[in-house]
Amino acid sequence: MLTAARSTCDRLIVGLNSDASVKRLKGEGRPVQNERARAEVLAALEAVDLVAIFEEDTPIELITKVRPSVLVKGGDYTREQVVGHEIVEAAGGEVVLVEILPGHSTTSLVARAREGQA
Repeated sequence: MLTAARSTCDRLIVGLNSDASVKRLKGEGRPVQNERARAEVLAALEAVDLVAIFEEDTPIELITKVRPSVLVKGGDYTREQVVGHEIVEAAGGEVVLVEILPGHSTTSLVARAREGQA
């Protein structure tokens, strides 16, 4: 997904939920890795130029500050469901939905690991 996102832009900034945000959204036992570890893995990827950790439950404040010309989200969302689509489109930008590989979300990977199917 990140490689596809990178192909849409000159610089890829990845918004990353903080640990507190993940816990509020996903519940006890999440995140599996802390925000620093997750950020370091993302930052090490060739496609990624910057990782920005946000504390809120959505990246709306980050999107408002950065004002990206392209906003990329997984294809399991519709354009209307993408947080910040109005901000990006109002500034002449676009929302790009990229296909995700089935079974590769963190939620599904955690579920399989907990069931001993990793």
